[in-house]
Amino acid sequence: MPELPEVETVRRGLESWVVGRQISAVEVLHPRAIRRHVPGVSDFRNALIGRRVVGACRRGKYLWLPLDSGDAVLAHLGMSGQLLMLEPSAPAGPHLRVRIAFDDDGPELRFVDQRTFGGLSVSIGGADLPPEIAHIARDIFDDRFDEAAFHTALRRRRTGLKRALLDQSLISGVGNIYADEALWRAKLHYARATETMRRPDTTRLLDGVRSVMASALEQGGTSFDSLYVNVNGESGYFDRSLAVYGRRGEPCPRCGTPIRRESFMNRSSYFCPHCQPRPRHPHW
Repeated sequence: MPELPEVETVRRGLESWVVGRQISAVEVLHPRAIRRHVPGVSDFRNALIGRRVVGACRRGKYLWLPLDSGDAVLAHLGMSGQLLMLEPSAPAGPHLRVRIAFDDDGPELRFVDQRTFGGLSVSIGGADLPPEIAHIARDIFDDRFDEAAFHTALRRRRTGLKRALLDQSLISGVGNIYADEALWRAKLHYARATETMRRPDTTRLLDGVRSVMASALEQGGTSFDSLYVNVNGESGYFDRSLAVYGRRGEPCPRCGTPIRRESFMNRSSYFCPHCQPRPRHPHW
């Protein structure tokens, strides 16, 4: 699933392409793509046509486009969702779900989703922050992210460190890939008990999250297949810079010890057993 760098890359593209443009037509080709918009297709279409896009925003893995009505188009990419800018004459393709055209007849916004886990909806009054995602925590790049408050909340979780990083109500935008990479950079084991974290440990952890996210963002995110692309359909290439994720048995870039993989929450955790020694009392 796309994580913060991938979603932020898409947000920046949308900011360049759609802000200031007025919506002239909306076509929903698959109702599942707007299943979170309970009033249905007609209401979704009517809420958008004639409205001007005034911004492109993100919180964690969610995107929204504020409208001049005070409402917003809320988007989640799910496993395979793409927001693409294409010329109106471009072929629809087999997985086109929603098409949004503008009154200048320029490139239109298309929501493409092969697996249909993502979706769009209209958030009433959600231009500043859609209430549907108000429970999601700020991310590491948010100017109002409070490191001291994060440290306090982290220690109260009484869980494993990686589980806490994946908790979007604690810190948003971090998924499995970047959690492993950040923990490696911080030299912390994924099963470290959060209640044992001291303030310098938390600072090191957040520095790891911030640095890996910044590096990934510079490279357009991580694309393991053609599903993860920016608004121009281009893949990111941070996967070439991954230190541990997906590298089981390969040498640690820091010390040369073979990277280890362990099962974690029906997924995997990759780590260096030398740089990230297992804690005496791990919390799974």
